[in-house]
Amino acid sequence: MPPAHPFDDDKLKEECGVYGVIGPKDAANFVALGLHALQHRGQEAGGIVSHDMDAGFNSARRFGYVRDNFTKASLMETLPGPIAIGHVRYSTAGAKGAAIRDVQPFFGEFSMGGAAIAHNGNLTNAEELRRELIERGSIFQSSSDTECIIHLMARSMAKSIPDRMEDALRRVEGAFSVVAMTRTKLMGVRDPLGVRPLVLGQIGDGDGWVLSSETCALDIIGAKYVREIEPGEMVVISPDGRIESRRPFRPVKPRFCVFEHVYFSRPDSIIGGRSVYETRRQIGVELAREAPVEADLVCPVPDSGTPAAIGYAHESGIPFGLGITRNQYMGRTFIEPTEQIRNMGVRLKLNVNRALVEGKRVVLVDDSVVRGTTSRKIKEMILDAGAKEVHFRIASPPTAWPCFYGVDTPERSKLLAATMTEDEMRDYLGVDSLRFVSLDGLYRAAGEAAGRDPQQPQYCDACFSGEYPVAPSDMIAKGFEVKAAAE
Repeated sequence: MPPAHPFDDDKLKEECGVYGVIGPKDAANFVALGLHALQHRGQEAGGIVSHDMDAGFNSARRFGYVRDNFTKASLMETLPGPIAIGHVRYSTAGAKGAAIRDVQPFFGEFSMGGAAIAHNGNLTNAEELRRELIERGSIFQSSSDTECIIHLMARSMAKSIPDRMEDALRRVEGAFSVVAMTRTKLMGVRDPLGVRPLVLGQIGDGDGWVLSSETCALDIIGAKYVREIEPGEMVVISPDGRIESRRPFRPVKPRFCVFEHVYFSRPDSIIGGRSVYETRRQIGVELAREAPVEADLVCPVPDSGTPAAIGYAHESGIPFGLGITRNQYMGRTFIEPTEQIRNMGVRLKLNVNRALVEGKRVVLVDDSVVRGTTSRKIKEMILDAGAKEVHFRIASPPTAWPCFYGVDTPERSKLLAATMTEDEMRDYLGVDSLRFVSLDGLYRAAGEAAGRDPQQPQYCDACFSGEYPVAPSDMIAKGFEVKAAAE
């Protein structure tokens, strides 16, 4: 499978994408288009569940890209009906790799009818819940934490499926944006902190409604953005277009994932009324103010570093140039028998524009540094092309802590920033200078003029600060040491 980013081994992996449609005939076709627009959030597998009064519930789950599976008429004809939900997956919980049983949406048959559910995020107490449920007789069919929600719903004594979902979600901890469906209703829920995104859209003049992880997936079907589902809110949409808003959880101060602004969301999406592209461009502006350098060229590491590089160039007055070209048709690096050939893998994905960088002092702008392996290779390519100096500017603070809320991060010991100072990282990467945007600078770029509030941070920034808004219970039970509150 080709990765969304050319370096699948040295980037934080996107969580997942969820999508739901109610109203139009053949809703699954709309869901397939929406999942295509959310493909950047998960490239491992995808699934769609639909319901038709004659055919009942139908499901299709496939490995690979949406375009390779859910564009085939023969498959889409098996998913009839005016209501459907879908999911694109990158495995952040459960078994890594190929297991069709872990591909969502999941389906359950209850006494009052069936329901399907798709989830973006991670439950931080899933292992504890799974043990409890198995001891009480539940039989799990997958290794996904999302299945815990289905079993909790099955054990609820509530009289309706939306009420059972409320019961279930009150038992779970962590991050969850959920889309779910019954035979007639579409539901969407965000966890009380609102860590992961979920938005509401309208098709036509009331012809139907859409729930989506991002606004860019509304655009692809011509739906109108209505609003974000609020943190801690549950919406239940009926076939006649009525939307019921519920508040199942005790209200708390929201902590949306700040890395959605930095990397995960598509730049043409809107978050909190703010353009993701504009936020990333503004991160580059903040970087130029915080970390100026004398140079001849500002060059992005494609594609995620481009908006920040544009902002850096504009603020610094240093010319912007596409010094690196990405091969758009490259899949995973070939496995070759010799170390020499394996080391050429990065050149299969990116190539340096020698005519542009030769003899120049180059500022390379990237979105993050995780292990640092890719950054070293890019630096070597720039120097091999004749650059005089290489200065890295990173459009996020140092990633020093793992995420437990739906992002696949390496163990803390493998994160470069967890074991090295900024100067040590600079020497390890072998560059002339290395600077990260500050946490306050990132917050300012995201619209918080006063920067980060240390008493009540406006975002979840645990991967940078180590301050987890929800205790990762399962990981703590395994010995993971959370940063002390006094630090």
